[in-house]
Amino acid sequence: MIQSLLIANRGEIACRIIRTARRLGIRTVAVYSDADARALHVREADEAVHIGPSPARESYLIGDRIIAAAKATGAQAIHPGYGFLSENAAFAQAVIDASLIWVGPNPASITAMGLKDAAKKLMSQAGVPVTPGYLGEDQSAARLQSEADAIGYPVLIKAVAGGGGKGMRRVDAQADFADALLSCQREAASSFGNDQVLIEKYILSPRHIEVQVFGDSHGQVVHLFERDCSLQRRHQKVIEEAPAPGMDAATREAICGAAVRAAQAVDYVGAGTIEFIADASEGLRADRIWFMEMNTRLQVEHPVTEEITGVDLVEWQLRVASGEPLPKKQEQLSINGHAIEARLYAEDPAKGFLPSPGRIDRLLFDSGARVETGVESGDTVSSFYDPMIAKVICHGPDREAARTDLLRWLDGSFVGPLHTNKPFLHACLSMADFAEGRLDTGLIERQGEALTAIDGPSNRVLAAAGQRFRKDWTGREDREGLFGFRLNAAPKTRIDLFVDGRHVVADAASGDLRTGLRSAMERDGTIIVTQAGQSWFFSQTPPVKAGGAAASDGAILSPMPGRIIAVAVAKGDRVAKGQKLVTLEAMKMEHSLTAPFDGVVAELDATEGGQVSEGTLLVLVERGED
Repeated sequence: MIQSLLIANRGEIACRIIRTARRLGIRTVAVYSDADARALHVREADEAVHIGPSPARESYLIGDRIIAAAKATGAQAIHPGYGFLSENAAFAQAVIDASLIWVGPNPASITAMGLKDAAKKLMSQAGVPVTPGYLGEDQSAARLQSEADAIGYPVLIKAVAGGGGKGMRRVDAQADFADALLSCQREAASSFGNDQVLIEKYILSPRHIEVQVFGDSHGQVVHLFERDCSLQRRHQKVIEEAPAPGMDAATREAICGAAVRAAQAVDYVGAGTIEFIADASEGLRADRIWFMEMNTRLQVEHPVTEEITGVDLVEWQLRVASGEPLPKKQEQLSINGHAIEARLYAEDPAKGFLPSPGRIDRLLFDSGARVETGVESGDTVSSFYDPMIAKVICHGPDREAARTDLLRWLDGSFVGPLHTNKPFLHACLSMADFAEGRLDTGLIERQGEALTAIDGPSNRVLAAAGQRFRKDWTGREDREGLFGFRLNAAPKTRIDLFVDGRHVVADAASGDLRTGLRSAMERDGTIIVTQAGQSWFFSQTPPVKAGGAAASDGAILSPMPGRIIAVAVAKGDRVAKGQKLVTLEAMKMEHSLTAPFDGVVAELDATEGGQVSEGTLLVLVERGED
């Protein structure tokens, strides 16, 4: 067994790997950038090595520094986690060439499955069904356009080296293809260093089904059943679960069998995931499920598989990398209950899911769930990396039990002052279609603003805030009979509170009213109340006012730190409402900033390639005269 392990990653996955390694008695080495100098994974590891500046391309993506850190600390093996260098065949080979153990598949397997076009050809030869599309080497815009026209719209443009929803565009009409292609190629080149794309038919009622596979160096390959990752926003997974709702035994046998054949076709060793797309218009059927791609690494959503099988996949990775056979054979694996995972992010759903980096002053995770996180109260969500706060997993005897437990956890947990997608997750889990298992990848998009709209605090929330104030006031000093007392006047039970910069009034007299909402009061007097996943933070002191500009004034400010990758206008240009002005790259995603109304570009302080801070004025649009 491996005795010392360097983890070439950060955040929650690094902490997850450290936990299993510690249980197995394996010494761990963390690596960190400037931004992560005091991160949780650094604090939890036995040793930590600094590898460079905050941007990932200057630290976590420099393989030579990671290998040097392993050599300097005496680590025997390198675990890449997911993302960063986890599917980089050249890095895997460099690790092996350095006489270190690579905790992952053979570089040849990564190469074979790393490019979507080549992988589909290989899978077709192995008897694995693939979706119709164009996988050719001719990448001219004219050829790609003609192939899309021939396939028939809608089509999906996908970066051949893509993943995580990046380098992917849906095109519904011929006239939109050229612009979508350019945007996709630009994002693919930026994220993966490869702008090649493939075209495939877009299925109108798609389910995203994936199968966890595992191989060892002794020729064995098993599957650990399927996961459903259909609940997505902009091709990025939001909720994952196992097993897939509506999956019958015959279809499960077919899809899992195809996944094993896919892994065997590339002599796969280690943990991997075969992703399929299913046409769910008539339910899940074996003849309507096609191969999409293979992820040659551990997946973000691997905990749901662990929960239903009782297997520690990281332990399996370490044992297989050490040369041991798979701990279990196929007939020893079975499904127990149901598990659902939600990804908790520092982002603001009400503002188009813009990332919300910053310090976490308040962090309270409820019991009753498995929580995978890389932060604690007082830590900072950095603008340099993915803004995930935690993965939350609930396991129950059936799907409904897991769903309701996860809803309960969202209502009982607080994160602040950052904006999070907690209320969005609550709304997703509460949808009737989700509760009844009627899933497809377009479900969130069809629901639209219903999942992100948040009004002010309801009367129940205000009542709960008032009750919490009264309970805390009377509980500390035992003055129940004196609460609200005023000489020669009626008792004053209404209290002034402030939330999101607004003044509200809460009635503290209704102490017997049962709101059923979770509340807490912090040492600084902040009252926290949660309803439907939305946590309200009430202050007893008015906020300090500050000046500023808003898009309604025509001032386009950078919503977060980032890099300008495109400027679509010049000073003096006339622009129309909704017209793209500037494209900002931040948190590994592109964000388009548009004109708030018809007008003229009066000021322009955005230069392609320039770095900007949050709140920087980029464009000033003045209203045009009719």
